[in-house]
Amino acid sequence: MSASTRMTTPSDLDAYLGRIGWEGERRPDAHTLRGVHLAHLRAVPFENLDALGGTAPSLDLADLMAKLVHGRRRGGYCYEHNTLFAAALEALGFRVTRLAARVVVGADRFEDRPRTHMALLVEIPGDPRPYLADVGFGAIGSLLEPVPLTADTEFHDAGRRHRLVHVPHPGPLEMWVLEAYEGRGGPSQGGWVAQYAFTLEPFEQSDYEVINWHIATNPRSPFSRRPYVQFLTPDGHALLDGDRLTETRADGTVTERKLTDEAQVRRLLAEDFGIDVPEGLVLPG
Repeated sequence: MSASTRMTTPSDLDAYLGRIGWEGERRPDAHTLRGVHLAHLRAVPFENLDALGGTAPSLDLADLMAKLVHGRRRGGYCYEHNTLFAAALEALGFRVTRLAARVVVGADRFEDRPRTHMALLVEIPGDPRPYLADVGFGAIGSLLEPVPLTADTEFHDAGRRHRLVHVPHPGPLEMWVLEAYEGRGGPSQGGWVAQYAFTLEPFEQSDYEVINWHIATNPRSPFSRRPYVQFLTPDGHALLDGDRLTETRADGTVTERKLTDEAQVRRLLAEDFGIDVPEGLVLPG
């Protein structure tokens, strides 16, 4: 792994933990892993504004520190979030394997979706179970806390419900699928929805550089065509998709509204999401 993806000084880790507001222990244990994971999600928004402006964001750690940590008024998408998070975990003493997943929300066939999402497999010293961790999945079905890599077990992570299942796969490696429970109440009011599928094959920085460039610059990529921004709110989740804002409260209540002009979109990003829009970027509205 290139040095550009590792934190090389204690000050890097100090700055990162300060950015996410983590004041707890710095031990490579399950409590720290869950706490830092949730703190990251609460502090750093998911956003694709670089890609929307026609630029593939840098995955060099120094650039990520400048944008997501020291800048404090920007976020990023999965490769940025999880590259930064993996570096912080390794600095804390965890062992991290970078994975590539197929986003399968709404897919009829998993094989029709390419591997375009970065996720992490985290090993804790002395714990035989690795954990799936992911601070960069831009959907309400994302993990809020890491979950053990255990099949057919329901996990409640900071109020959300997830499970991992195996699905048939022609390759030599087992195919895992992260599922999220959508809806409240009994089976008639909700159900399990596949989020992404992955194997445990390690991926390298060079792989993500190629995928990152494709997702950011391909004119058919949704991230190159419209703003897609999400953030955890004190009472739930907020998502800006194009010019439509969707807010989901912890009790499952969903409200939607259409933003009327670019000024309103910019004001929302600045005031509610804590994001400074790059100079010269044109937003819908």
